[in-house]
Amino acid sequence: MADDKHARQDGVWAGTCDLPVAGRSAKPRTDGLTMVIDKGMGASATQDLLELAGPYIDLLKLAFGTTAFYSKAALERKLRLAADAGVLVYPGGTFLEVAVAQDRGTAFLERAASLGFRVIEISDGTIQMPAHTRYSLMERAVKLNLRVLSEVGKKHPDDRLSSDTLHRQIAQDLDHGAWRVIVEGRESGKGVGMYRDDGSIDASEMEEIAACVPDPAQLIWEAPLKPQQQELILHFGCNVNLGNIPATEALALEALRVGLRGDTLRATLAAQELPPLQERSRASARPSA
Repeated sequence: MADDKHARQDGVWAGTCDLPVAGRSAKPRTDGLTMVIDKGMGASATQDLLELAGPYIDLLKLAFGTTAFYSKAALERKLRLAADAGVLVYPGGTFLEVAVAQDRGTAFLERAASLGFRVIEISDGTIQMPAHTRYSLMERAVKLNLRVLSEVGKKHPDDRLSSDTLHRQIAQDLDHGAWRVIVEGRESGKGVGMYRDDGSIDASEMEEIAACVPDPAQLIWEAPLKPQQQELILHFGCNVNLGNIPATEALALEALRVGLRGDTLRATLAAQELPPLQERSRASARPSA
């Protein structure tokens, strides 16, 4: 079922059964990325997370401005643990927005590179950032060998962007060197972007955003809630890029991707048009002619 680029059942149940959903990408991945949000885990918690779920995590976002409270030793240890697990770590975009508001955006990028970060998020979810500032920061980040994650969308409903503006920004971010574009969903996943106040997805808006890019792998959908993850997986497939996943739910998301949870398993079995289990059991018990 699997090849070198696809995940296989190689854990403690290896050889017992295949994963229900085939084709799940394996590290190093270019699609099917999982970005986990870290709101302040210590080194021991980070080590435990990566020991168990490291193969299924691609990006670790040190959320908001939490890195402002890290000692250099604590940050270096976390970066080292993540590097050993093949996970890219980056500071949350809100911290960069603070630096930009203080006219220190370039200094922030340079400090991030010197601290050992290899990815940076450039966003304007809270502040108003001129386009020329946004793109000059992207270009500077690229020169510093930082992969750029841009984020589109506003955090407050009163600042909501028009669809045309959002779509145009996605295209322009990619043109200016963004590695991936994050579609804003906040930590709550409610009342922002394509998410309604109850957290449900506006399907037409989701499809319009997806149509903005030639390759869906260029987008990372922030989807902190399980129903959102499920809908995105069922719509785009197991290798959709998902972000703002709580650290405690990294394995639960992976199970959802590969059909090891009831909702995606049910859809997988329905797509395969398998007969009911009782009928299959009777058929397997019949003697061959």
